[in-house]
Amino acid sequence: MRRLLPIKLLALSCLLAACVTVNVYFPAAAAEQAADRIIDTVTSQQKSNETTPPKSPPNSRAAPAGEQPVLLAAAGALLNLLIPAAQAQGSPNLDVSGPEIRAVTASMQQRFGQLKKYFDSGVIGLTTDGRVAVRDQNAVPLAERAVVTRLVTEDNRDRETLYAELAKANKHPEWEPDIRRTFARRWVERGAQGGWYYQDSGGKWVQK
Repeated sequence: MRRLLPIKLLALSCLLAACVTVNVYFPAAAAEQAADRIIDTVTSQQKSNETTPPKSPPNSRAAPAGEQPVLLAAAGALLNLLIPAAQAQGSPNLDVSGPEIRAVTASMQQRFGQLKKYFDSGVIGLTTDGRVAVRDQNAVPLAERAVVTRLVTEDNRDRETLYAELAKANKHPEWEPDIRRTFARRWVERGAQGGWYYQDSGGKWVQK
């Protein structure tokens, strides 16, 4: 049994190293949760993202009592070495409560009521790059075309600001394309209602 201890320590070290260093990469799950919160706010949807975490099954192969202190001590020492290094590279912070993010979210929320009727009628749709575009200008009365153009322009400006500010808040400007892609997908999957138009991967307009 004692011969297995170095193997266990090695496996534990690899696992802990993977868990710590993964934070330097784009946090896709956290970005999706942030996108959902903002989209729900903009569209005034009250959807709960909270789920009950599954309970961990009891470990039927616990290490013998004599080995547990050794394993815990090794794990603690390894974490003390790895965590500062990972933090130095910058941990993800997809907090959506920054003043700039709150301001642009509020601006989009106020505008959404005006845009919704044009989404509903198919005049505008969601694009593959997380923006809004006029899909059928002929469906808009001539007197309203300038209004639609202004609303779309203002909303796209806010969207660009939102994606940039989220990346900036994380201290990772290079994440902006990933954030944009995440939002583009979640606008369609979560924000769009039945009958709304969006662009598929080939840029073709389709209805949800």
